Amino acid sequence: MSLPPSSFAILGAGLMGRLLAVELARLGHRVDIYDAGSPAAENSAATVAAAMLAPLAESAITEPGVVRMGHHALTRWPELLATLSAPVFFQQAGTLIVWHRQDAAEAQRFTRQLENNQRGLPELPALQKLDSGALEQVEPALAHRFNQGLYLPGEGQLDNRQLLAALVVEMERLGVRMHWHTPQSPEAFTPGAPGQPDRVLDCRGLGAKGQWSALRGVRGEVARIHAPDVTLQRPTRLVHPRYPIYIAPKDDHLFVIGATEIESDDRSPASVRSTLELLSAAYAVHPGFGEGRILELATQCRPTLPDNLPAIRQTRPGVLEINGLYRHGFMISPAMLDVTLEVLNTGQSTLSERFDLRLELEPTAPAPTGVAAPTFA
Repeated sequence: MSLPPSSFAILGAGLMGRLLAVELARLGHRVDIYDAGSPAAENSAATVAAAMLAPLAESAITEPGVVRMGHHALTRWPELLATLSAPVFFQQAGTLIVWHRQDAAEAQRFTRQLENNQRGLPELPALQKLDSGALEQVEPALAHRFNQGLYLPGEGQLDNRQLLAALVVEMERLGVRMHWHTPQSPEAFTPGAPGQPDRVLDCRGLGAKGQWSALRGVRGEVARIHAPDVTLQRPTRLVHPRYPIYIAPKDDHLFVIGATEIESDDRSPASVRSTLELLSAAYAVHPGFGEGRILELATQCRPTLPDNLPAIRQTRPGVLEINGLYRHGFMISPAMLDVTLEVLNTGQSTLSERFDLRLELEPTAPAPTGVAAPTFA
């Protein structure tokens, strides 16, 4: 069953808003998208993200349903990227995890946790334990700095900023009407009324806190470094009891490095302490970062619900809210996209059951008198 041609207002042009706009326009729907910022997505958490697709690595800190979403994304991202007219860097060369000798006990605990998680999620490729010789084959640049590590095959990454820009190009090509510097809230629309969109999709992240009071911000701090002396083949994570950093290599020796996760919606510049810890840890992974150039120190807050899990809810007829992607935006957004499309097409979602995704599809407010209540079926 497919949704007949409809009109949509999408609020928020971050990652989810842009993905939905492109897919709905490609299916023949009329789409308007509204955002408080510009095409550069300067207000979006997606602009700062490392965009790693690492379900097994992330299983150490999240629920099995999110991990299954991440596994789903490893198949879906190549399909989604293949439909875009602008190129986007995408890699699926696995994740490398290393540690210094003094952190071996923490690494053993982490390894046991991943092995336990893997037994419950057999669809994930098995992790591989690397001795010094195997590590040299997987990541030659680190062979003489670490004696052992873990390799998680099949995991990947993409370039977040290339993707956001490519989605704007695609929206233009598909005739999506883009309203930049035009913040909107669901209250501005009466879905189904004359002159109004048939449906409203709210993807504003923390911008929706006025409507979804349980949302909170979790601050992240990321460095973007150009380091010509460093060559890493894949995202690398350093096990450390205080700051377990990740290093995501992009095109042309550009590296996105992050670690911090602070319970705060403060978006002020990065602190000296966290910057020193971040860069010191990166230098400890590879000394070539010492001669790199800091292109950017960025901060942003991820939209997070109390259980740190995403959710989709219908607040009134014709209004659907998609939020709470937390630190897993790029890893779970294809699953969130597919569940949303199922809900729009059929009024329900079998995928959501596979992902343990919370759906609240009973509207909490009636349609205004005289206005036909649009449904999601």
